[in-house]
Amino acid sequence: MASQPSQQYAFRAQKALGLINGSPSYTPLEGVQVPDVSARTYRYSEDGRLFAYALPTCVQVFLAEGAQLLRQLDLPNIVEIGFSPRGTYLSTWERPLKLEDGAQHKNHRVFSVSTGEELIAFTQKALEGWDLQYTITESYAIRLVGSDIQVFRPAEWSEGIVDKLRVEGATSIALSPGLTPSVAVFVAEKKGQPANVKIYGLLSLSAAPTCQKTFFKADRAQIKWNVVGTHVLVLTQTEVDNSGKSYYGETGGFYLLSAEGNFDLRLTLDKDGGIHDFNWSPNSKEFMVIYGFMPAKAALFDQRGRLLHDFGNNFYNFVSFNSQGRLVALGGFGNLRGTLDIFDRRSLAKVTTIDAANASFCQWSPDGRFILTATLSPRLRVDNGIKIWHCAGGLMHIQSIDELYQASWRPIPVDQVPQFGQTIPAAPAPHPSVLELVTTTKVMTPVKAPYRPPGARGLEASLAYRRDDSGGSGQNTPTRRHSPAPNTNGRRHVPGAPKSPSPRPDGAGGPGKKKQKNRGDKGPPTPGLQQRFEQSNGKSADVNGGGREPPPPVEQEQSTDAGDPALDASAKKMRNLTKKLKAIEELKEKAKRGERLEATQLKKIDTEVQIRKELEELSVS
Repeated sequence: MASQPSQQYAFRAQKALGLINGSPSYTPLEGVQVPDVSARTYRYSEDGRLFAYALPTCVQVFLAEGAQLLRQLDLPNIVEIGFSPRGTYLSTWERPLKLEDGAQHKNHRVFSVSTGEELIAFTQKALEGWDLQYTITESYAIRLVGSDIQVFRPAEWSEGIVDKLRVEGATSIALSPGLTPSVAVFVAEKKGQPANVKIYGLLSLSAAPTCQKTFFKADRAQIKWNVVGTHVLVLTQTEVDNSGKSYYGETGGFYLLSAEGNFDLRLTLDKDGGIHDFNWSPNSKEFMVIYGFMPAKAALFDQRGRLLHDFGNNFYNFVSFNSQGRLVALGGFGNLRGTLDIFDRRSLAKVTTIDAANASFCQWSPDGRFILTATLSPRLRVDNGIKIWHCAGGLMHIQSIDELYQASWRPIPVDQVPQFGQTIPAAPAPHPSVLELVTTTKVMTPVKAPYRPPGARGLEASLAYRRDDSGGSGQNTPTRRHSPAPNTNGRRHVPGAPKSPSPRPDGAGGPGKKKQKNRGDKGPPTPGLQQRFEQSNGKSADVNGGGREPPPPVEQEQSTDAGDPALDASAKKMRNLTKKLKAIEELKEKAKRGERLEATQLKKIDTEVQIRKELEELSVS
């Protein structure tokens, strides 16, 4: 009996590529030949037996178990690679070139993994949908060329096309899994003609389609078969939303079709908005849909389109079942926060919530017990790396990788992994990388509380808004740049402007004299704002241009700075230490509110004991 495949994940970055063992060690796989140049892509075979990556000058194929080099193909400028389901054949794609002799460039080639021999080559201009689609037994392979579906027998590549079906206007095809393969063909709407989806039996392409559905508002379609290949979900969309509600086109319809043609249904969803994601359960009998404007609704349906459970509204745009179909992950990535909710399909209860902030990739492990989330570049160029979570919610492993482009688990067939069990397994001990992160950042769980403005939180004002102990203005208080010239009556002098007439002396005629007469015996006029300001600073208040004596200067208290130099230095040091303590208190309040602190701020908090000790010594002395 062959040994059980080991858990493993791979990653590709700008300056690194690696294979990492899974739980519990999370150590690099021994014997991996790390290339000295950047890899352009990597791929596991569907059975997890092989691993290959493309370099600028060659493609290397390894046995995933042990990382032993199996084959090197000297092929420059390869952009994409792909394996057949059993890893017998390797396909490569490079950008099409214009050859000097005018011949078509065969930029899509198929090789035998065991011998390295090139078996067949095609011209394939578009990267989207470039690879062949194989049946699970590798008995047949198909590709779409224009409006023609070409069929090949991989065991007899030299015979070329063994069957062909022409469907006018076909834009995409999807070959079903299962032992009785079918082909779903999508024809886009064109020149007023409706779009349609047709399903043909692969072994009887010349016969009439077994199922056909016609509809409008369909420029493109997502087609997803269930695992056994008996039912298919079709989501149609337009390139442009004429209603203006979405940048990404309008959802035309969501259809559930049977491969045999005995059932078809358009699902009517109870919330307006597009469909963000949908996925079949591994049991092939039910599927999940996330739909509607945010917060979106998540719902579970059976294979007849009947609602089984409503998971409510939340900020979701991602759904994925684990390989056993026991757990389902509902999350929000991209422009959403990155929260991931795990539900138990059996009890329909929430198991846990994972805070995978900034993640742009999420994938279940083959054994259904762990989840890999990654922050990839160029979607986000900071905090790139991989995090491994347990299905019960614990963070198991962290690996920070600069400019991370790609990450994924090694596939393992579901019949080669341990059974999930009746209860959700307990999480193992986390890797030391998690403990190091907690020690470094001291991450604290945010306290969920209603928002209160700063003035209503019962906290002291920030140091930035407090006045210094010496009586000066606070550090953020702007200084007055306007200083009126003498004998200007508080008016500002603008250079280059014509001079205003000089103020009249007391007793002279003019409008001012009339106003003084109207005052009667009410006493002298109230000093203006500028006069009061200058009086408070002990300056002359001659604002009326007259010869009145200035008021007596205000006596100021003797500053402590004018005393003993030793006492002066001690007071300044105590004042600085007090400021540091206040700053530390503010940082501690931020930490209590769940805000993440930088390493320098954490170091500042650690100095609190020392500062208090110094302050106590100064107070005693």
